Amino acid sequence: MSFGETPITIIGNLTADPEVKVTESGQALARFTVASTPRMFDRESNQWKDGSSTFFRCAAWRALAEHVADSLTKGSRVVLSGRIRQHDWKTPEGDNRSMLAVEVDEIGASLRFTTVTINGKRDNGGASSDDPWSTDSNAPKPPF
Repeated sequence: MSFGETPITIIGNLTADPEVKVTESGQALARFTVASTPRMFDRESNQWKDGSSTFFRCAAWRALAEHVADSLTKGSRVVLSGRIRQHDWKTPEGDNRSMLAVEVDEIGASLRFTTVTINGKRDNGGASSDDPWSTDSNAPKPPF
């Protein structure tokens, strides 16, 4: 992350299936919206109540975009981190417009209310064979 960028972590639910397209340069782009709704316990009614939802427009690029499209669907509860970006443009009528969006760096399913199964092989980022956390079956086992 560069100096001056605004980091953000969001926990919420996808409002629709991710939309995936390939840019002219051949890069995959997944766009989706995450709704985050705070819940508060009302002691008077002895019930949980939803607060006002906040909707975050998000974008994921390249392999992350493909993984998002293959793994997440409408309603999926996710935890994501990224950076807030401002996009400015002019309408055909010449009016200035801007919007904030989240450029996603990491995203995963929230395990608070469900379980998931991880498919695929983890890229261990060049971890050595003596890494006790390696998924390599020949790696030494952790000492506990």
